[in-house]
Amino acid sequence: MTGFYHPEWLIALVILPALYYYYIHETKRKKQEAIVFSNIGFLKSALHGSSQSSRPRTLLLLILASVGCIIIGLADPHIPLEQAKEGVNVVLVIDVSGSMQANDYQPTRLESAKRSAEILLKSLDIKDYAGVITFETGATSAAYLSPDKDRVIKKLRAIEPKEGATAIGDGLGLGIDMAESIPNKKKVVILLSDGVNNAGVIAPEEAAQFAREKGIQVFTIGMGSESPVVLGYDWFGNPQYAMLDEELLQSIADSTQGKYYKSVDDRTLSEIYKNLNKEINREKEETSIATWFFTLSMVFMVGEVLLRYGRRRIIQ
Repeated sequence: MTGFYHPEWLIALVILPALYYYYIHETKRKKQEAIVFSNIGFLKSALHGSSQSSRPRTLLLLILASVGCIIIGLADPHIPLEQAKEGVNVVLVIDVSGSMQANDYQPTRLESAKRSAEILLKSLDIKDYAGVITFETGATSAAYLSPDKDRVIKKLRAIEPKEGATAIGDGLGLGIDMAESIPNKKKVVILLSDGVNNAGVIAPEEAAQFAREKGIQVFTIGMGSESPVVLGYDWFGNPQYAMLDEELLQSIADSTQGKYYKSVDDRTLSEIYKNLNKEINREKEETSIATWFFTLSMVFMVGEVLLRYGRRRIIQ
């Protein structure tokens, strides 16, 4: 939205019509005094009948326009430019629970997730901030929110798998807190999980509501395979399969105006992260255009000088 950073300066614009009125009033008064003083009858009729030069008024208007542009420039107007976009806080929330050690992705689900997340980090804009949260039985910060994507990537590569359960709500909640840690930016959380929420103190639905209240968009990625993946066997020899709660991830994304993506292999996961940057709705950046008005003021000043002292100057 167009506006001014220092609108109080606009009050000074009332000077311009006041100066113009003063010019008109004084011009008329001086003409009348000249007629009375000269007492020459034909002078009045000559002044009344002849067309007066418009140059003095043009000079005044150029000066007033120049002063007006300076005042507007001091008010520091700004407009949202299409080519200038605000930075975004992007927080990656990654599942590191025991199921992420499955090797249906090469070499493991976690390593594939880290490799794909790196693609997204490298595609972010220079103004963007990025951070990483990991979760299993609980949640922790792996890389604090920073504009230094290389540092964040280094922290991402150092993430190790855990043996815990899956606390999706805790991971999302901590991701939201991190996204909020730097104000005045659009905030996005990208949550990846391959399991069912079975741990933690924050319910996923509660965390999603918190994100919605804060205006944080949450993209969710479900990691799985087209066929069941055996993670191990229980005491009785029964296979334990990797389970993905797609319904929960879809619900989180829908409630926060995000999107849900399903990954079934390394290729689809890489494609998801590669295209995520395009899905982030970036706000137009409010850009100051005060320089435009200062430049225009100089143009009016030069025009006034050329008209006053140029080849066809007014005789003073």
